Amino acid sequence: MTGTASSQLDHETKVQLFIYAALMIGLWLTEAIIISESFKSKCAHALRNIKFIGTALPVQLIMTIPVLAVSAMVNERHWGILSWSVFSKHHLIKLAVGFLMLDFLDYVYHVSMHKFKPLWRFHLVHHTDNEMDVTTTVREHPGETFLRMCFLIVWILLTGVGAGLLLLRQTCETISNVTSHTSFRLAPKAERLIGLLFVTPNIHHVHHHFELPYTDCNYGDVLSIWDRIFGTYKSLAKNDTMFGVDTHMDETVVSNFVETIKIPFRNS
Repeated sequence: MTGTASSQLDHETKVQLFIYAALMIGLWLTEAIIISESFKSKCAHALRNIKFIGTALPVQLIMTIPVLAVSAMVNERHWGILSWSVFSKHHLIKLAVGFLMLDFLDYVYHVSMHKFKPLWRFHLVHHTDNEMDVTTTVREHPGETFLRMCFLIVWILLTGVGAGLLLLRQTCETISNVTSHTSFRLAPKAERLIGLLFVTPNIHHVHHHFELPYTDCNYGDVLSIWDRIFGTYKSLAKNDTMFGVDTHMDETVVSNFVETIKIPFRNS
């Protein structure tokens, strides 16, 4: 890796980790103060989910190296849709279109993780959390982290996005993912306005409902428009939402880190 790519890796890593940590800690403390529940239970839930950072983060950091290397290569060689398009010389338009393309492709990625059984085996680990709060964000199997980064490399080769746009996109994605997994929900008026364009906790909570057809809906990452365009948007009242996956409701498994990590490799 060149010195420039190494510097980009170091900068992106620091920015992402700072934003992630600041949002996670701030929102978790806010949840603990405002929402009425056992603080001991909330701490136990957080400790279960935080363990996933120890397995997923190293994979994320290692895979960031080929991600940035591929991004540098496609820009140097002018590969990808953005380089071939008529607006390649218009920076702001190229930035906006690139952002929309990446967000749509993340929608495609998310749908794929649900629709293809080998991929779902890893992604369902995220869904097995039967209590939704901000720490659910980090509940990701390292196998899925690897798959997600592989998909990202393919998207970069397809689109030709640069490191700057990747950093902007990943920052927006971090904020969206963390906030959409909080236990808060927006008031109806705010939801109607914000939810038209962006993924909100109200929208994403429905995706974490324990049974179909709600598990297979609301796949959006930052923008909610793709679900509305492709007919995968659904709503569900807060009192009717139950978190988890109906095929994996055994508390002794889903509350145990080691047993949860084994889920993709079980025969059932």
